[in-house]
Amino acid sequence: MNTSSLFPLIFLLLLGACGPEKPKAPEQPAQTEVPLPVEEPTTDTIQQPTTELDTTQWIDLQWLDPSIMKDIRYATSNNFVKEQLYECPRCLLRPEVAYRMVSAQRELQQKGLGLKVFDCYRPRPVQEKLWEKVPDARYVTPPSKGSMHNRGSAVDLTIVDQDGKELDMGTDYDYFGREAYHDYTDLDSTVLANRRLLKETMATIELSPIRTEWWHYSYRGKSYPLADMLWECK
Repeated sequence: MNTSSLFPLIFLLLLGACGPEKPKAPEQPAQTEVPLPVEEPTTDTIQQPTTELDTTQWIDLQWLDPSIMKDIRYATSNNFVKEQLYECPRCLLRPEVAYRMVSAQRELQQKGLGLKVFDCYRPRPVQEKLWEKVPDARYVTPPSKGSMHNRGSAVDLTIVDQDGKELDMGTDYDYFGREAYHDYTDLDSTVLANRRLLKETMATIELSPIRTEWWHYSYRGKSYPLADMLWECK
């Protein structure tokens, strides 16, 4: 073969090898895992009969979780004023508080325990009656200020065992004295452990104690207006 005829071929080969590169496809950004949004509980999941309640504002805990025991003392005369103040026993709470209570109940049930509630939402007219009996701000919030109970964001409660028996907390509910304070430690070790369990359980659902009552816990994550609503009894 004539070597001179090889030059065009060699030139074409070199041109192909050294020519401009084909544009590369743009690199895909690294895939990042996007967390799924947490589904907020809605009141349409509550199995409850037709009610006078606006369930966007109020939840009856009995309808939400019947396994939570109820001993609403102000619907009886078994309370510190020795007078029935509620026409019938109901535990009404703001939705954010009610759902948290169910979460606490589930946690305790894993230990063979459960909750019992003594008081939940308390209408302001009842608060006024309590203040008339015990005008002491250490134990009863002045009606002019209004308590967390009057807002539906507080609950009085204790823990029960699998037979429904209350754990020993050292004093009865609504005992007004130093022995009921959280910082009072001259108590049996079992009592201190029971109070600690209640406090730790409530902490997991963002409910806070007050200094003078081992049974009182309130939710401070949202502000609610004072309420005068009186519930229906059937």
